[in-house]
Amino acid sequence: MIVVLRIGHRPQRDMRVTTHVGLAARALGASGMYIASDDKGVAESIRDVVTRFGGDFFVEDKVKWNSCIKQWKREGGCVVHLTMFGQNLPDVESEIKSREKIMVIVGAEKVPGEIYELADYNVAVTNQPHSEIAGLAVFLDHIAPNALHREFPNARVRVYPNPCGKTVEEL
Repeated sequence: MIVVLRIGHRPQRDMRVTTHVGLAARALGASGMYIASDDKGVAESIRDVVTRFGGDFFVEDKVKWNSCIKQWKREGGCVVHLTMFGQNLPDVESEIKSREKIMVIVGAEKVPGEIYELADYNVAVTNQPHSEIAGLAVFLDHIAPNALHREFPNARVRVYPNPCGKTVEEL
């Protein structure tokens, strides 16, 4: 099980990016997302995609990030903080893959220093500035089993591979 914890979300500024973090998480193998902010619009937008395109992805907003992390760890989960200042992903990938419960922390703005201490792994997808969406996508591609070949149950809409054009089925 992999979940994402989005911290530092600023509703007026980060709505689109946080929505895309959630959509990338869902599409690439995560089970759900916690948002450490009160933004029902983002949560509802992601839930709408889940309703239409299927899956069991959950979204919970208004979480207190500190309590959320500590609870996850009490339940035996591993915490991975994505940061350009961490260990390189290939150096810790096999250790992280061996864990059954993984929480991935994705920041929106400068994260509190305490995050570095609470995380079991501070992981860099690259040691260069880039978007949190890109970092999460690469991380999940490496960690989530079969992330690129998933079936999504309960879908109302299914998109089929097509070399040119669109093949969409309303179910």
